[in-house]
Amino acid sequence: QVHLVESGGGLVQSGGSLRLSCAASGGIFSGNVMGWYRQAPGKQRELVAGFTSGGNTIYADSVKGRFTIFRDIVKNTVALQMNSLKTEDTAVYYCRAQRFGNDYWGQGTQVTISS
Repeated sequence: QVHLVESGGGLVQSGGSLRLSCAASGGIFSGNVMGWYRQAPGKQRELVAGFTSGGNTIYADSVKGRFTIFRDIVKNTVALQMNSLKTEDTAVYYCRAQRFGNDYWGQGTQVTISS
């Protein structure tokens, strides 16, 4: 059974850092993980950082220069390093994977940035 489990969320002050981790299992590997998304209250889910089919990284304009996505093939995880956090980064963060045309999502991890 496919599982994506996000962890690392929490409450930090503006300007702080967090590292989120997405652990994949059940036939899903880090290479299947497409990226990290987030959804703030009352807003649509949006792509924060991801990988292109060619393996390049892409970022939302709002996080460029502050967030970094990277895969750990050995641990089968995809991490999102978030620095210089802002209050507008507050959201539930999800990782997404695709395999054989199917989409898989984790349960999400809450990130709250206080001013």
